[in-house]
Amino acid sequence: MNPVIDTTELAAALRSAEPPVLLDVRYRLGGPHGLPAYRAGHLPGAHFADMDAELSAKPGGDERGRHPLPDPEDFAAAMRRAGVSADRDVVAYDAADGIAASRAWWLLRYFGHERVRVLDGGYAAWVAAGHPVDASDPEPGAGDFTPVPGGMPVLDADEAAQLARDGVLIDVRAAERFRGETEPVDPVAGHIPGAVNMPETSVAGPGGLLLGADVLRERYEALGAFPGARVGAYCGSGVTAAHAVLVLERSGIEAALYAPSWSGWIADPRRPVAVDPAG
Repeated sequence: MNPVIDTTELAAALRSAEPPVLLDVRYRLGGPHGLPAYRAGHLPGAHFADMDAELSAKPGGDERGRHPLPDPEDFAAAMRRAGVSADRDVVAYDAADGIAASRAWWLLRYFGHERVRVLDGGYAAWVAAGHPVDASDPEPGAGDFTPVPGGMPVLDADEAAQLARDGVLIDVRAAERFRGETEPVDPVAGHIPGAVNMPETSVAGPGGLLLGADVLRERYEALGAFPGARVGAYCGSGVTAAHAVLVLERSGIEAALYAPSWSGWIADPRRPVAVDPAG
């Protein structure tokens, strides 16, 4: 299944006899909570998925990073309340760029649900296309989703370090953070030695719509990431890198996620830190 769906496809799917479950994952690091925006208007029937309370465990300042993966049963309970079932498609969306929505996509895939996609351009694209929105809260769902971990490849810290040496480990943070020139979020600046940088902001065009698969495939190949290669991705806390995994999959490239990402890497002060572009 293509991990991305456009507004036309989604509108048709919502008119079908078996419409997908919709997850509204509006979230911005350091910004206002997404719930007020959801209540002001969302796709009809969409359930709000809370990044911090449902799509992450509570951070503990340890090697799990700032957005630890949620407990499987806690995550599954949240998905069942949203109506997620094994035999029903799911579409996640956010404000526009798909980064937050990809966290839900990746978690559902990791926990065994294969029929999930992200709306290209998110809520902004839906509204711009003239499709209807709603401001009412839907009734709690009655899904039957059961988590089975292991549906997506993951890396631990040692595996991420090894991949940076003999594969392709992509750091998707801003270039100045990768180079160690600034670090607005985490207490240590720099990157995992050997990693390469491709900021996730570079994969989308105006309105948050993804660039063409051919264009992105060329950019990934320039980094050494191509179908069949050993590829991984990380960011600050594992959220943005989930979007990278989605975009790589759309380009025909399987990638593993280092979920703790930079915030987890630096939790152990013995781990090396690189601050030059060459890594």
